[in-house]
Amino acid sequence: MKSFIKKIVSKIGKRNPELVVRIRYRLRFHKRLNLDTPETLNEKIQYLSLRTDTSEWSRLADKYAVRQYVIDCGLKETLNRLYGVWDDVNDIDFDSLPDNYILKTTNGSGYCIIVEDNKSIDRKKISDSLKKMMNTVYGLSEGNPHYSRIKPRVIAEELLFNDPVSKEYSKSLIDYKIWCFNGKAHYIWVCTDRTHKGTNVLVYDTDWNVHPEYSNFTNYYRRGSVIPKPVNLDKMLSIAEKLSSPFPVVRVDLYNIAGRIVFGELTFTAVGGLMNCYSEEFLNLTGRMIQLPE
Repeated sequence: MKSFIKKIVSKIGKRNPELVVRIRYRLRFHKRLNLDTPETLNEKIQYLSLRTDTSEWSRLADKYAVRQYVIDCGLKETLNRLYGVWDDVNDIDFDSLPDNYILKTTNGSGYCIIVEDNKSIDRKKISDSLKKMMNTVYGLSEGNPHYSRIKPRVIAEELLFNDPVSKEYSKSLIDYKIWCFNGKAHYIWVCTDRTHKGTNVLVYDTDWNVHPEYSNFTNYYRRGSVIPKPVNLDKMLSIAEKLSSPFPVVRVDLYNIAGRIVFGELTFTAVGGLMNCYSEEFLNLTGRMIQLPE
C-alpha cells in the first residue's frame, strides 16, 4: 500500500512538485507554506528548490559528479579514495576491490552498502540491492525534483573508520554537518552513535558553544553528549565556506578522522526541506541569515 501511494505521489510530483511540498508541509507543521515571502530555513529552502534554477544542485547532489566540483574548489585532498564507478551493476569487478569498502548509488539518499570482508559477501544479493536503488527515482515523491535528474551510477569508496579518540564519544563516524548561509559557516550539527534506528545530535556554533535549545529531540534524533572541539575546526569551517560560497544555503557534511578532513556531501534539501528536528527558534534564526537572490 505504501509503495502504491508513493507511486501516485511521485506522478503528481513530476507534474507539480510545489503541490506535493505544500501538502507535506501542511501535514508536518499544520500551517501553510509561505513561498511568497519566505522567512524560515525550511521556507527559504523550498523557495529555492521550487522557484529557482536547481540544475547545479543536481550536479552537486550526485555523489560522483560532486567530486570534480570539490577538485575545482582546490580541495582534492578532502576527497575519499575512489575505487571505481560503474553505469551498470553487472560491470562491477568485485575481485578488483579491497577487503573492505562502501558502495553507494550516485542518485541515492542516505542508503549505502558497507562491505567489511569482500571474500565473504553475497555478490548477487548486493547486485540486486544496487539494481533496485538505481531503478528508484528519488525526489519526486518529496517534491525535490533535482534528485530525479541525477544519472544513476554505482561508486565504491574507501570504508572510513573512527580514530581512537573519536571512538570514546561515538560508536559510528562523527558526522559534522555545517550549515552555511551565503558562503559563511554558522552552525555545526553533530551526529554521533548513528544507526538505522536513529542518531545522537547536538547543535554547536562556530565557537563550539553547544545549543540544545536549537533541537527538537525525539526517539530518532536523541540528545547527544557534548564532544570536544576538533583541533582543526577552523580548517573545517574554511573548507565548508569554500564549497558553499556560490549558494544562499547549503549544508556541508564533513568527517574528521585523526585530523584528516574528509568530504561527505553537499545537502541542499535536508529532510526534504521539511526539518522538524530543529526548534522554531533555530528555523527562524537561520532563515534570517539567508539572503535570497533577487
